[in-house]
Amino acid sequence: MSPSADELRHGLARGPLVLDGALGTELERRGVPTPAPLWSAAALTYAPEVVAAIHREYVAAGADILVADTFRTNPRTLARAGCLADGPALNRLAVALVRAAADDAGLRRPGRPRPIVAASVGPVEDCYTPQRVPSEGELAAEHAQLARWLADAGAELLWIETIGTAREARAAAEAARDVGLPAVVSFVAAEDGRLLGGDEAAAAVAALEPLEPVAIGLNCIPPSGVTRLVPRLRSLTRRPLAAYAHINNPTAIRGWSFAESASPAEYGRRAATWCRSGVAIVGGCCGTTPAHIAAVRAELDAAAAAQPAPQPDRGSH
Repeated sequence: MSPSADELRHGLARGPLVLDGALGTELERRGVPTPAPLWSAAALTYAPEVVAAIHREYVAAGADILVADTFRTNPRTLARAGCLADGPALNRLAVALVRAAADDAGLRRPGRPRPIVAASVGPVEDCYTPQRVPSEGELAAEHAQLARWLADAGAELLWIETIGTAREARAAAEAARDVGLPAVVSFVAAEDGRLLGGDEAAAAVAALEPLEPVAIGLNCIPPSGVTRLVPRLRSLTRRPLAAYAHINNPTAIRGWSFAESASPAEYGRRAATWCRSGVAIVGGCCGTTPAHIAAVRAELDAAAAAQPAPQPDRGSH
């Protein structure tokens, strides 16, 4: 077991962990262009100081896990943007920006440990077009290349997210294993509970179990969808669960007939209910802000404070 996997498991043993919130939509909210195909990764070149500021704000909000701006730094996207040769440097920069925020003890709330430095691994194609997922060989090669770049950059955890097919989830998790990094795998599902690509959730989870991900989760769906689908996911695995929802989008995302908005306070309350349903890592997806993550932190801290203090074991003496 790697030191980072140990650190994450020890953190989970103490109670739910707080993941950071959105990066791409937060860049847009601050006026930073996020053009296709690079989307949020374009800011690594044009506005790295804004990326760094967002990471720092998530630390100050109380996040236990920070995720680097690497959702669209995979080989396929970089090749499409004409900058494949910049892959190692862009991934190093993205991880370095997160690490600088994680290492700044002055940003942390009193008593909070240093956040874990994770790196986002998205689908090799657009996350809402699972029909475009390429062949097994292409998946293996491209996820292996990204995983190697991220490991060389110093990532401590691969955060594999918004995955719509079982076979891509497995390819990404295998790549993480092969570079010696722990992985969390988070699926994007439709209203009927199937992955966006049509796979049954049970089959997707079964495909991952032999690879021993640290946690399995759901993301980029409306909060009500998370509330509805978490119990189903809980029934399929004993591994820790992760959950983070998509909010404040005026139109429904693919696979859903509705969209939802949530203030920070509303989102924090929702997140607390997910933790009561068995979620161990909770954060925010598209539309969430540092204020939403601060509200999640406050809800979890309040719940922990309300727990009765453990009684000393007096033994038989």
